[in-house]
Amino acid sequence: MKYAVECQLVAMLLAIQVGTAYATNPDTGPGCGLGKMLWADHKNQKNIAPQVLMVTTNGTGMNTFAISSGTSGCTNDGQVWASQKVNTFVATNLDNLMQEMAQGQGEHLASLASLMGVSAEHQAAFFAIAKERYIDLTEGRESSPKALVIALNDAVAGHPILANAGATP
Repeated sequence: MKYAVECQLVAMLLAIQVGTAYATNPDTGPGCGLGKMLWADHKNQKNIAPQVLMVTTNGTGMNTFAISSGTSGCTNDGQVWASQKVNTFVATNLDNLMQEMAQGQGEHLASLASLMGVSAEHQAAFFAIAKERYIDLTEGRESSPKALVIALNDAVAGHPILANAGATP
């Protein structure tokens, strides 16, 4: 019986905290998620105790859902994920990409262009700069996935058509 009363008290406390979490308050604690929402109106958010409570609550596993779904005050703009897809694709397909860059065309190079946000109508320009960067990469003896992504991002950012066409360096 005592356990049921304690559970009801905890549930009531959580309900009160969630209800007040929607009030306007500057983001002064750790990140986002349920923990951030539950203690959002604590008057001393920068103190250790409220921050520990926020992080501990977020550590229950609900924060993963909040981040991936864009709920509980978390955002899901995809920017980190988009760049990670490019890095992973290049690391996985480096040999094929290097070969296709030397040729200035290819299936893997077209896929990379798409992942980087280059539209089909601008892929010819992307292939041309990829071929130019191949020479830079091989002469500099730096043919790592990271070097390739950096070189292509720099080339896209400096290209008059690609930089203005929505490609994401």
